[in-house]
Amino acid sequence: MSNDATLAELMIVAASETWRGNGEVLASGITTIPRLGASLAKMTHSPELLMTDSESYLVSEPVPLGARGDTVPKYEGYMGFERVFECVWGGKRHAMIGPTQIDRWAQTNLSVVGDYAKPKSAVLGVRGLPGNSINHINSFFVPAHNTRVFVAGEVDMVSGVGYKPERWAPGMKRDYADIRIVVTNLCVMDFGGPDHAARVVTLHPGVSFEQVQAATGFPLLKIDRLGETPLPTAEQLAIIRKLDPHNLRGAVLKDNPPAVKPAA
Repeated sequence: MSNDATLAELMIVAASETWRGNGEVLASGITTIPRLGASLAKMTHSPELLMTDSESYLVSEPVPLGARGDTVPKYEGYMGFERVFECVWGGKRHAMIGPTQIDRWAQTNLSVVGDYAKPKSAVLGVRGLPGNSINHINSFFVPAHNTRVFVAGEVDMVSGVGYKPERWAPGMKRDYADIRIVVTNLCVMDFGGPDHAARVVTLHPGVSFEQVQAATGFPLLKIDRLGETPLPTAEQLAIIRKLDPHNLRGAVLKDNPPAVKPAA
């Protein structure tokens, strides 16, 4: 393991694990760290993943972020919206998105903060999340773990379907919702507890469970033998830095601190 890794690099490795064992699905990492996580997964433990150049073509190798310079993408075929939707409707996609709010039922909000009729702020809108959240696997990325994101009560506007029973009409197949992993700047979580309760799976180096709970608006569980999020290996760091030669990952987190905090 490498002690010179940054927190962003540790989160990229943690994000990559969400695609382990998924099989031949379209891996969609939305924004910098999730995209690098999906790319790292394809280049290491899950080469069978399908990946696009984030435009309209399938690629056999992930395309580096930012200005490409002399890099020539290895295109394998056309992947326009129509084919993407075929993957979505058929459940052959696993996306990692960054919701504005997440609640205890894994419901997500991308639309507005505050009352819908007179919101404090407008965000992206629900976009494709209602359909995506019941047709294929989803994971979440949260760069700043706090109670404004992990809210007490229900999210202000339900954009993405979760596990709240009252939101499901009688007879609906609830197993269509499949929320896997949440990667934050403090920990890795899932909704694998009783009745889909949120659990802390690993803590990032130097972070306590109490610190995570204080930054979350609803009660958390922790798995048995709660461990530490693994640091990147030298091989993983080399791949990440090749995929992101302009260090765009460093701008995602405030000051992008070291993955391992210096001794006081």
